Amino acid sequence: MYAIVDIETTGSKYPGNSIIDLGILLHDGRQIVQTWQSLFKPAVPIPPFVVELTGITEEMVAQAPLFQQHAADIFALLRGTTFVAHDVNFDYLFLRHELQEAGYDLDLPKICTLKNSRKFLPGHPSYSLGKLCKELGIEVSDRHRALGDATATASLFDLLLPHLAGYAHFLSDGTASEVSLAELVRISTPKKQKK
Repeated sequence: MYAIVDIETTGSKYPGNSIIDLGILLHDGRQIVQTWQSLFKPAVPIPPFVVELTGITEEMVAQAPLFQQHAADIFALLRGTTFVAHDVNFDYLFLRHELQEAGYDLDLPKICTLKNSRKFLPGHPSYSLGKLCKELGIEVSDRHRALGDATATASLFDLLLPHLAGYAHFLSDGTASEVSLAELVRISTPKKQKK
């Protein structure tokens, strides 16, 4: 099971910033089977540039839950999945930090659609999610909102899946390793000794 994730935050660094929007799509390798989304009330004010980028205002999150109130549900949803995101380390590390603050230890394999797009879909002038999706004809609604961007990432992931399917494991940055499953089996199978 894959968890295709996108977050919107009050800033790029943690600690000191908060997740304000989280979208999670559970994908079974063929299709999306579950959708989860929530706004969160941050511990810090939302900067004007984030309001302009995302459209998320202080008024919209005033009655929203704190991240800690949903941490158990989020952790349960993600447990046992492969974590997928566009620029995976940003989303994964930020979410892992927020979960750690709430007492949960997230440790998942990761797939980066940004780095794997550069590898398997070469030749595009930009690999930002919005520009790449436009080039590939993927419709993006609610750009810079977590569920909208996660849905676009899921469509991109569908294009990448045939390229990723033969790979035995992923590197720490979420890119497919150069060792395919067939190669790994061949390498690890001992040669018969001559008598």
